[in-house]
Amino acid sequence: LKKAKCECKLKNQLRIFSKIIIDTDLLYNNFKTFNKIANSSLVRGEEIPKGLFHLVCTIVVQHSDGSYLLTQRDENKKFGGMWELSAGGSALKDEKPIDCARRELKEETGIITGEMTEILRTSSDETQSIYVVYLCKTDCLKNSVKLQAGETVSYKWLSKDAILEMNEEILLFAPYRNRVKEFIQGLN
Repeated sequence: LKKAKCECKLKNQLRIFSKIIIDTDLLYNNFKTFNKIANSSLVRGEEIPKGLFHLVCTIVVQHSDGSYLLTQRDENKKFGGMWELSAGGSALKDEKPIDCARRELKEETGIITGEMTEILRTSSDETQSIYVVYLCKTDCLKNSVKLQAGETVSYKWLSKDAILEMNEEILLFAPYRNRVKEFIQGLN
C-alpha cells in the first residue's frame, strides 16, 4: 500500500511538472476573429477547434538598400525547400503581436530591431490563423543573418522586382499572398 501511494504521488508530480512545461512553452491563445477568448488555450500540435483561430506574426524584412530578405524553408518542414519573404510564427500564450514578431525575427534571422510597422492584419478560415504582418526596416550587415536550425537552410537578399518575378512554385507566400504582393509593388 505504501508503494502504491508513492507511485501515485510520483505520477501526480509528473503530471503537474508536465503541465508546467506545457504552460510555458506550448500554449497559445484561442481567438475568435481578432478578439482573444479569455480562459481558453491551444496546445501546439493539437487540433484547433472549429471556428477558432491562433495568432501568427510574420515579418517582411527590408534592408536600407531597398532589398528584401528571403529565407529557404528546411526540407523537413511543410513546404520544405520553398523560399519565403518573411520570418515568423505563432504567438505564445499572452504574447502581444509585436513581441511575437520581434521574438520570431530574432530566432529565425538573428536580426534585432526596434523599427517595425504593422502593414496587414487578416485571417484565414483554411489555416485557422489570424495573421499580423509587419515590415521591418534594417541596416544590419547582410552577411550577419543567422539561420535557425530546423526552420531555414539558406537566405538571400533580392530586389522587389526580382521577388515579383519569382515563380510561385518556389516562392511561398502565406494565404495573404496577393495582399503582400500588392504592398511590395507599392514600395520604393
